[in-house]
Amino acid sequence: MDAMTPAPDRAHSGVAAAAARLAALAVERADSLRSDPSDDAARRSRQLRDHLVGHVLPRANSLDAPLLVLIFGPTGAGKSSLLNALAGFGASEVGVLRPTTREVVVLARPGGRATLLGEGMPLAALAGDRLRFIESEDVAEGVALVDSPDVDSIEHANRELTDRLAEAADLGIFVTTATRYADRVPWEVLARARDRGLPLLVVLNRMPPDATDQATVRKDVARLLEEAGVKTESLEGVAIPEGALDPSIDALDRAAVAAIRERIDALGVDRDARRELAARALAGSLAGVAPLAELVADDLEHEGIEADALRRFATHAFNSEAAALRERLAGGSFLRAEALRQWQAFVGADEITRFFSTGIGKLRGTITALVKGMPRAPVAEVREDTLADLVALARSHAAEAARRTATSWSEERSTRELVGDDASLWSTSVGFDAGLRTRLDEWIAGIGEDVQRSGKSKRLLAKGASIGVNATGVGVMVATFAHTGGLTGTELGVAAGTAFLNQKLLEALFGEAALVEMIGRARTNLAEAIDATFADERRRYERLVPEGATLRDLAARLRAAATEVAALQPDALRAGAGPIEPAPGEAAP
Repeated sequence: MDAMTPAPDRAHSGVAAAAARLAALAVERADSLRSDPSDDAARRSRQLRDHLVGHVLPRANSLDAPLLVLIFGPTGAGKSSLLNALAGFGASEVGVLRPTTREVVVLARPGGRATLLGEGMPLAALAGDRLRFIESEDVAEGVALVDSPDVDSIEHANRELTDRLAEAADLGIFVTTATRYADRVPWEVLARARDRGLPLLVVLNRMPPDATDQATVRKDVARLLEEAGVKTESLEGVAIPEGALDPSIDALDRAAVAAIRERIDALGVDRDARRELAARALAGSLAGVAPLAELVADDLEHEGIEADALRRFATHAFNSEAAALRERLAGGSFLRAEALRQWQAFVGADEITRFFSTGIGKLRGTITALVKGMPRAPVAEVREDTLADLVALARSHAAEAARRTATSWSEERSTRELVGDDASLWSTSVGFDAGLRTRLDEWIAGIGEDVQRSGKSKRLLAKGASIGVNATGVGVMVATFAHTGGLTGTELGVAAGTAFLNQKLLEALFGEAALVEMIGRARTNLAEAIDATFADERRRYERLVPEGATLRDLAARLRAAATEVAALQPDALRAGAGPIEPAPGEAAP
């Protein structure tokens, strides 16, 4: 079997299954993130996903998959020069504006590209124009060398790519210089390498020529590593003097990096050594997964609390504005005077006045006389004016609820960017008017059906009096907004007079008790239409923030899966890193 081709590792199938369950939850969490990728919680979530998908799963599925050796460090430390020295040719261009500041150079054996980008492999998720593969027969068997972008790159995308590669690596080679080894950003990456148990080599480049000065630098670097809890292989043999270069291939002097090359070559000729390193890297990864998963679960719970608070504010804003709207509608003050005058002219006409003042009982014998002189009801005019004003009033209240919600959410870290980038969230939605108008049309139609049901026994009378269902329905609509509730005809104002006359007409048709019930149903149905419309507006915000219960449930499942992985006893993996039984039909190694 080609050394670059992963062999099935049935001995660790239980590890792979448990890791797959945890990885699925980590992917669910990371893929749902919408916050700033530089946010600490977002970074931890993506880090957990990248580590599980990029390293733990590939390694748990096969200890024979190619080792990923990552060369990383700050700008100008000599990473590309080291790769070229290990390759023996100019594999990675060197310079301040070199391509490796924007892309990843992967050096592998022939056929390595297909293997490393295969399904479930560590580099599969990073495939694209950011990866440049170079294949060479001189590369050690079962090893892929990766030259990453600078860990302190000013471009966030470069830094993020290096972070993802660090999660996928089996062996790290940290390259720094005698003048930059104490820089803060690289030590953040080293701290992550410590937490995930990444086997690590440290290369000190551009060392001073004086042996005493070199010793001082090594001693100080060793002190910093110890204080940070970062364990590495010996610094001896990987300290490169200033000027130790091979300009013919833009590389460090090959003799100066001989110790590193020997380490890589030794892995290439010893499958057991590769498997031991892979198992050690996997063991460290598994040991570091649970603490990181716990942090992510904590983040989820905190976000659940924040999400509940954000949703509560939006609910309060829209509910309170809907309530204020219903109160204004009940008072009828929004009704335009022209529409009221038109309706008052109808309900106050002599023929209509005679209708409700004489009494239904006495009118039963005079229907024919009433038909001839009954005025035309301004049904369309009053209905359209009233609904147009209702929509405008509702829009103003919904816009205020949107403004209050967007203002509050813009002050919160997790939603600041969301509402800042979407101007539509600061007012009503594009379809607000059309959606509410559809519900109001249905509401008016419902009033008409209620009129027919309530006036069934008097239908002949209503028809004979030429009032009709449509006019009666508009009368009920007006009464919904301007019910007298004790008003008398002596009260001043068009609204009061119209309400009084309108109510008397409706009472003559249906009776006082039936009218009260009809108006009550109309008001209830109108409130439901308003509430449904405002709920639609509120859901625009709720879709941006998951429910707190959902986040807490994911946190609980993440903890349970991490506990399962933590119980896999990494030491057993290291102890069992020797040869495995070959698969059926596969030659023994």
